[in-house]
Amino acid sequence: MAPSSSSGLTFKLHPLVMLNISDHFTRVKTQLNPPSSSCAAGNTPAAVAATFPQNFRVYGCVIGAQRGRTVEIFNSFELVFDPTTDSLDRAFLEKKQELYQKVFPGFYILGWYSTGSEANESDMHIHKALMDINESPVYVLLNPAINHAQKDLPVTIYESEFHVIDGIPQSIFVDASYTIETVEAERISVDHVAHLKPSDGGSAATQLAAHLTGIHSAIKMLNSRIRVLFQYLVAMQKGDIPCDDSLLRQAAGLLRSLPAAHSEKFNDNFLMEYNDKLLMSYLAMITNCTSNMNEVVDKVKTAYAKKSRTGGSRIPFM
Repeated sequence: MAPSSSSGLTFKLHPLVMLNISDHFTRVKTQLNPPSSSCAAGNTPAAVAATFPQNFRVYGCVIGAQRGRTVEIFNSFELVFDPTTDSLDRAFLEKKQELYQKVFPGFYILGWYSTGSEANESDMHIHKALMDINESPVYVLLNPAINHAQKDLPVTIYESEFHVIDGIPQSIFVDASYTIETVEAERISVDHVAHLKPSDGGSAATQLAAHLTGIHSAIKMLNSRIRVLFQYLVAMQKGDIPCDDSLLRQAAGLLRSLPAAHSEKFNDNFLMEYNDKLLMSYLAMITNCTSNMNEVVDKVKTAYAKKSRTGGSRIPFM
């Protein structure tokens, strides 16, 4: 495990970056090993996984902005990697950088990303090659392996620091802590992705069960973290552990924000918004019913006119 960073920087990672890296990896993996060809050959999923290269990786750049000691990673774009030279295509990188500067003038290249279980020595060569663009690049590593027992996000952010190892100063990767930062558009997009219908044609009951399972896991995790915080505060009150003023201020700020959710103003605003949503739903239902009635009336009119032209018996008009 890599040592922790000592730079003091605060990293904020947006969900769009994780979605882009995951999409990049899944798309390239599918192109290199199409499911149709694997199925046509009669291979089992285990055989397909065995034939797929275990060291398969994708590469790209992460962009964002740095304000003081806070580094916020907003977006990312893909890069072309040459496996023969273990280097990135600089011409392609410079072209993409120029295009992104025109669209996002406030964003700069903060570092790069890749996929894998952990950083290795070859990653340091790519890391150093980007230091002419950013003297302190960050390295975002996403682990695409599925681990159902893992509760944390499979994303690690690395910085590089000079450490003296065996009397020789050298650059090594160190872990940097980060928080997830979202905007309204990202929350809507992530919620939409989470509610997409499964490709295997799962029923509505299956989707509901998966949704409820996700909610149950989130509530369970929230309960466990509140319990840990409560036990820590009790131990601090008893004097078993030293008092941490910074943590007490954060806990007090969290508790002060709770009554706001039960104030009279909140209830009035909630009921007003809830009634507005219900009204919009009723209007949509009425509009849908009116449209269906108009279609029925148009069909009856067409049938009536046709019978009138042919001299048949009249159809009673609605």
